[in-house]
Amino acid sequence: MTSQSSRSSRAYWSSASGQRRMMLLCHHGEPPVLRVSGTKENPRRRFWVHEECGFFCWADQEQAEEDPEKVKLRKKVVTLKSKLKEIEGKLKIAVFVGLVGWLGLICLWLQNWWII
Repeated sequence: MTSQSSRSSRAYWSSASGQRRMMLLCHHGEPPVLRVSGTKENPRRRFWVHEECGFFCWADQEQAEEDPEKVKLRKKVVTLKSKLKEIEGKLKIAVFVGLVGWLGLICLWLQNWWII
């Protein structure tokens, strides 16, 4: 997990039992779960995740601040992936329509062949 979610998050201060601590919330207002990365690129790096909505945020602030160019490219990758899924869906529909068309053509050919 090397990317950050493009979805927004909120942080607020809680003063439960007299302690001030920051609470991180996903864009649905639910608290995320703290996990530890096991990837080669980020071994033992902690991150917050809420799998139901796709929220992701690194726990360590200094490494979380990224180069603006990387953020821009990451957003572009997300956009391209969504466009790719859309195009794949259209391709599946086109293949299905093509197969139905060929099947119809074969049926018509067989029908005409049996009549002759």
